Amino acid sequence: MNSEKQVTWTGLLNLFVVYVVWGSTYLAIRVAVREGSGFPPFAMGAMRVLPAALILIFWSAMNRQRVKLTRREVVTLVLSGLLLWLGGNGLVNWSEQRADSSVAALTIAATPIWVAVIESIIDRRLPSFRFIGALLIGFSGIVVLSWPVLRSGVRADILSIIGLLLAGLSWGSGTILQSRRQVGVKTTVSAGYQQLFGGIGFVAIFFLSNEPMPSPVSEAWWAWGYLVVFGSLFSFTAYVRAVELLPTSVVMTYPYVNPVIAVLLGWVILDENITIWTIGGAVLVLLGVAGIFNERRKNGAKA
Repeated sequence: MNSEKQVTWTGLLNLFVVYVVWGSTYLAIRVAVREGSGFPPFAMGAMRVLPAALILIFWSAMNRQRVKLTRREVVTLVLSGLLLWLGGNGLVNWSEQRADSSVAALTIAATPIWVAVIESIIDRRLPSFRFIGALLIGFSGIVVLSWPVLRSGVRADILSIIGLLLAGLSWGSGTILQSRRQVGVKTTVSAGYQQLFGGIGFVAIFFLSNEPMPSPVSEAWWAWGYLVVFGSLFSFTAYVRAVELLPTSVVMTYPYVNPVIAVLLGWVILDENITIWTIGGAVLVLLGVAGIFNERRKNGAKA
């Protein structure tokens, strides 16, 4: 069961990769799918995950890992792949045509709350007040962190916000399914097949919705390349490994940390200003994450 998992250093190392890399992918997605970029959202999704899927599966086969799936594994990986990629990532791609990356990061930060609600329903057990408090503290940190940008007037419409909320719900559901119905294949094989099935879903939606053929500008190609190599090959594999090793509530701290990482990267790489809002939001996020880790540690000790 998910509740019996202990926090391990290997799991935390993989989660750290997700923290750092996925903090930058919202901006890359925005660059790839915004108006004039030449990438329709679902076409971009397919072109992102299918190359990564084939590379991971081919590499696994060359290293003599088992790539033939059982029927149970096929069901688990098809469902989780569609929930994670088509529902989760696909709706983010679609929404970021009209919503800025800061709005996307803030809205996706609600994903841990979705996960807590879903797991409470499945387990028929309410989360503790301390855990709920940690979730709310972390989410309030995201609001504080993003407030100056939101106050300055960012672009988003109601359909984009709904799409982002549903994306978080879909991604959280896929994570819970993956965590509770673990497969026997290696992490790279699992990540490869999930992206393969998600990519097939992207292709289906591409044709059903009559999206135009991609004609990306150069900066959109760069964003796509970054998403394939770092967003899919490396960090999604790390995410699958983290889900295998860590409690779901610990893994789902990443939507809180990603915006903080994005701000820090902007400060280090682009010399962007660090304000009192930045510091206050980051402190609240870290307090929320620390509270979640502490609650999981206590539960692990009781188990």
